[in-house]
Amino acid sequence: MQPANSPAPSVRCIDEASADVAYAAVVLAFSTDPATRWTWPRADDFLRNMPQAARAFSSKGFALGTAYEVGGFAGVALWLPPGVPADEEALASLMDRTAHPDIKQDLALVLERMSGFHPREPHWYLPLIGVDPARQGERLGNQLMAHALARCDADGLPAYLESSNPRNIPFYERQGFDALGKIQVGSSPTIVPMLRKPRARA
Repeated sequence: MQPANSPAPSVRCIDEASADVAYAAVVLAFSTDPATRWTWPRADDFLRNMPQAARAFSSKGFALGTAYEVGGFAGVALWLPPGVPADEEALASLMDRTAHPDIKQDLALVLERMSGFHPREPHWYLPLIGVDPARQGERLGNQLMAHALARCDADGLPAYLESSNPRNIPFYERQGFDALGKIQVGSSPTIVPMLRKPRARA
């Protein structure tokens, strides 16, 4: 825990050499995420496959300087800039190979509907953000968001994400995101696509 009067840690870019460290932080942060654990309810399946999912969602951001960490990788935000998509083919292949047969059809429809909500205009996309559970409560998520959203505002572009945990929706709303709808298929948890319009700079 950071001392109350110490300065806030700075947000730094993550290079490709530290990608595995970033993915480890994401795995910890998503260990109780409803959608992720619906996909891989067994701990061994989750620990084996979640890093691969994180890579498919976000690996392009490291080379582009849009992957960020704060607090010595206690918090990680993996953004994709306008025009740079996640590796949807790799993600779909991973889900098809590793998800339980009982949910595969529902999962495929969830991914399809997620794609349908994705904005068509240029935007910044946040596929993954997470804070190590041992460091939650230190406002690290706020710092990560403020850092990246300042770039979105400077570019005059919206930011988009999908919230896979209802507990996080108030946090995103405080950052200026609005829900676009809900995605729920069969036994799946509800995923909420959210969009934040750019704010004019003072």
